[in-house]
Amino acid sequence: MKPPPNPHLVLAVALLLPGVGQVMNRQPMRGLIFLFFIILLGAFTLKTASPDVSFVGKMAGGLFVWAMAALDAYKTARIRAAVWAHSRG
Repeated sequence: MKPPPNPHLVLAVALLLPGVGQVMNRQPMRGLIFLFFIILLGAFTLKTASPDVSFVGKMAGGLFVWAMAALDAYKTARIRAAVWAHSRG
């Protein structure tokens, strides 16, 4: 049985590329769903934010979902690594 990816590597990749952490955890559909909501909420806050708001403020919805996706990928990778280590003895 192939060992799961290192949770810290999954976190680093998830912080750089949204949804790819879930792909590394063998959950590609979950990654696509996160990516969809990052784009959806990023576009929503971009359109609804007032003109004087900073770029980060205009993208706050998408950035929030991106952060949640990264945490989800890391948590899943840690659980998978612990289960794999436990099953190995």
